[in-house]
Amino acid sequence: MVRLITQNLLSCPSRACTYPQNFPLSFQQVEKLELVEAEYNEEFLRGVLSRLEWNGLRKSAAELGNTDLPEQSPDLTAPETISPELLKTLHHVLLEIVVREGQMVCPQCEHIFKIKDSIPNMLLAEHEIRK
Repeated sequence: MVRLITQNLLSCPSRACTYPQNFPLSFQQVEKLELVEAEYNEEFLRGVLSRLEWNGLRKSAAELGNTDLPEQSPDLTAPETISPELLKTLHHVLLEIVVREGQMVCPQCEHIFKIKDSIPNMLLAEHEIRK
């Protein structure tokens, strides 16, 4: 499923693109967005925090209409310092917002990755794949 926790780890795999210019993939033409209740797991959340790219997460959440994340990044390398309130907000943003139909677009090459039934099509033609 395309949740923000997954999208925050994705970048364009095209050979024409390089990190960080190919990240984050932008949500566009989101036709179906769903809120799916997920069981709150504080230990899991604290475990994934160091893998998040904060500015990309804020941008993507805003593209989907969620502006609840603070502008200033918390110290993601010290998860024990993050307040319970922010953890609950992160839980909602990362795990409960699901893109069912739409597309993600690379900010560098503008390749479109369609999302259908919550599954992103990240396949590229052979000549586009990084070697």
